[in-house]
Amino acid sequence: MKIALCSSYVPFIRGGARNIVECLELELLKKGHDVERIYLPHIDVPDLLLDQLSAYRWIDLTTVADKVICFRPPAHVIRHPNKVLWFIHHVRVFYDLWDSPYRGFPDDEKHKNIRDILHRADTAAITEAKSVFTNSKIVADRLQHFNGVSSDVLYPPIFNSDRFHFAGLNDEIVYLCRVEHHKRQHLLVEAMKHTRTSVKLRICGTGSDKYCNELNTQIEGAKLGSKVRFDNSWVTEEEKSKILSQCLAVAYLPLDEDSYGYPSLEASHSQKPVLTTNDSGGVLELVKHEYNGLICEPTPKALAAAMDRFYVDRLATKSMGQNALARIGELNISWLHVLERLLA
Repeated sequence: MKIALCSSYVPFIRGGARNIVECLELELLKKGHDVERIYLPHIDVPDLLLDQLSAYRWIDLTTVADKVICFRPPAHVIRHPNKVLWFIHHVRVFYDLWDSPYRGFPDDEKHKNIRDILHRADTAAITEAKSVFTNSKIVADRLQHFNGVSSDVLYPPIFNSDRFHFAGLNDEIVYLCRVEHHKRQHLLVEAMKHTRTSVKLRICGTGSDKYCNELNTQIEGAKLGSKVRFDNSWVTEEEKSKILSQCLAVAYLPLDEDSYGYPSLEASHSQKPVLTTNDSGGVLELVKHEYNGLICEPTPKALAAAMDRFYVDRLATKSMGQNALARIGELNISWLHVLERLLA
């Protein structure tokens, strides 16, 4: 089958939105399908939003592809008689983040008009699809709430999960992902001021210069250099596997994330429990408190107590890590399941 994988990307930013597309491409190629990956740039700037949406709408793959699978918006507006959506998220500042500090533009008539046009266009394009899947229950709920569209949850696996393994428990809680304010690495740094054990924190990844500089200033100002390590650089897959295999636990506490996030799933394949917060969104679909991780209030003191708990009770920490691996099977997170659903 000729399958076109259609998505958008933010130039110079690599993250989960690209991973889900590229991993699916590799799995489809293994099964003998002819696959074409199609990306167009997309920047969440209000004045460009509708023009970019129009550009996607003009794409016509009807005569060249048997099926199109669309991911990150606004790729879902592409027309095709056999269009399937694996919907990752909305342009969130015009949806669930409208009344949040992350909107970044005025709540005025101009932007409300853009929002209303976008909502109507999204709903029309989504309802054209033969099947609609989402990457989490939280995104499925948003689709139902804002667009009146029902969808099936299809959790994204990671590619080549065998590279992740367990190699022991050191003293580090690792936070390994893009370094951005909404990922809230600063909360964990602040938490380290309240820990009572010798637990350490290791933050790995790259992000905005402004936020990275703020983190360095925060670490230095609190004199946490001996307890907190900030590796502000790109981490290779080999390095990631090694770090996760040896760490004590993995932290992932974004604000209202769309899905459980690859860091949580990579931790689970490495048999490490996940530390998250009760406002982290889709992460809570994977993590069950005291089963495969710890869920706490998004406060420095609560996070510090959880980190100390991982450090002190190693047997419980190891047991939660083993449960984390089992949790993947409980949720049927596998490429076999994904292909069965997307190609049905």
